[in-house]
Amino acid sequence: MEDVRSMRGADIASDHHLVVANFRLKLKKQWTTGQTALQRFNTAFLRHTDKLHEFKIALNNRLQALQDLLKEEETTMEDNWKGIKEALTSTCPEVQFWA
Repeated sequence: MEDVRSMRGADIASDHHLVVANFRLKLKKQWTTGQTALQRFNTAFLRHTDKLHEFKIALNNRLQALQDLLKEEETTMEDNWKGIKEALTSTCPEVQFWA
């Protein structure tokens, strides 16, 4: 703390006095460890019609299974998104779709 003052004249409708303080902070960088690398989609892969067809079929099967599962139980929008994301990211390694 560099400076602390009490302001007696501040009207705050109370029997307390306003306290003002100046701080000097030294912030340190927070190091993150153990993060996995971001996986990217290989979009050039979609130009091959046979691989594209294989990917569409695999993804359609997963999304159909997810839709049947979601119809059985009440879920939130967040659960729906997690299911779609999981279906997409789990289908990509099957068809060797990662860059």
